[in-house]
Amino acid sequence: MALVKLQTQNFRNLSSAPVTFSPSFNLLYGENGSGKTSVLEAIGYLGLGRSFRVSRHQAVVSHGERQFTVFGGLDRGPDGEAETNANGIAHRVGISRDVVQKETVLRVDGEGVRSLSALAMHLPVSVIDPGVFDIVAGGPGKRRQFLDWAVFHVEPSFASVWQQCQRVTSQRNQTLRNGRLDEGLLRVWDTQYAALSERISAARRKTFDQFKAAFEKLVHEVDVGWTQGLKLEFYPGWDIGQSLVDVLASHREQERRMGHTLYGPNRADIRLKFQGRPVSETFSRGQQKTLVILMKIAQGMVLSDLGKQVTFLLDDINAELDVGHRAMLARKLQALRCQVFITSIEHPEPDVLWPTDHAPEYRMFHVEHGKLTVE
Repeated sequence: MALVKLQTQNFRNLSSAPVTFSPSFNLLYGENGSGKTSVLEAIGYLGLGRSFRVSRHQAVVSHGERQFTVFGGLDRGPDGEAETNANGIAHRVGISRDVVQKETVLRVDGEGVRSLSALAMHLPVSVIDPGVFDIVAGGPGKRRQFLDWAVFHVEPSFASVWQQCQRVTSQRNQTLRNGRLDEGLLRVWDTQYAALSERISAARRKTFDQFKAAFEKLVHEVDVGWTQGLKLEFYPGWDIGQSLVDVLASHREQERRMGHTLYGPNRADIRLKFQGRPVSETFSRGQQKTLVILMKIAQGMVLSDLGKQVTFLLDDINAELDVGHRAMLARKLQALRCQVFITSIEHPEPDVLWPTDHAPEYRMFHVEHGKLTVE
């Protein structure tokens, strides 16, 4: 499904007027501070339940207001699986946040839902902005987040199992921090933690294998010679030569000193190596950017094979990618029938993104003072 209608209230500097988008490509341009990224941020709230720019909800509510709302209308998807109303809307999704009371209201088709997963499952949103390149150069947490986004959309039960594991981990950490270690209680938490960890790891490995197959197929289609010798490996967070229960027992004193869990899915990683060394040490900045773009496209390929349409948010990629890489990215996303939003300061040039006669259907918007005007 694609987001074809967006309306916000008290969200940064955006106008409250509804906007209709293309289910294919949407090109947004305007000066710095005009509201381009805020549009993508609002869309991100519908697919992620949060901002991809800041960690605090208070940062996005308009000055002097206490509550913001983001509403979206989704179409029935490229294959027309869902029925639509007279306006072509198959599903309505919305999120509202009162930053004073710290209360969030989520709605799908007019009905209240309790979990963000119930909202996010309808609109898979993938962000490509300057910060995304930390997937390669940053720590394992960035790569776990990258992998778990795909696992969430591939394995419906993943979110629930992950939440259960987080609660058990919290209880286990509390026991580790107690002045007097209760070994019997800790063994109980170990057993529960290990069982949930195995389920999380199995889901991650299954999705990683699908992602790796898509990635390997992709690199054979593009002219990137330095991918020879590149290896992607999934590390679950502990030595799989032992059961997790045994690993925890053998490192009991170490975890007690640290006061928290050191082994398990909270330490998982996608290890990226070139000729045996981490790519963060061997690849140039340009190569790292290209690698992340290929990884993002491969993610989209996995979901596309499952019949899911991804909405890609490409924020100011002109500053990060050269013309050739921007065109490659646009062509691949077009082939996947993704919905794409691209922002830029300069007036977009569709002939540069699609230098052939096969340009997709697109809409172009000029953004000024938070208002979108169709061109």
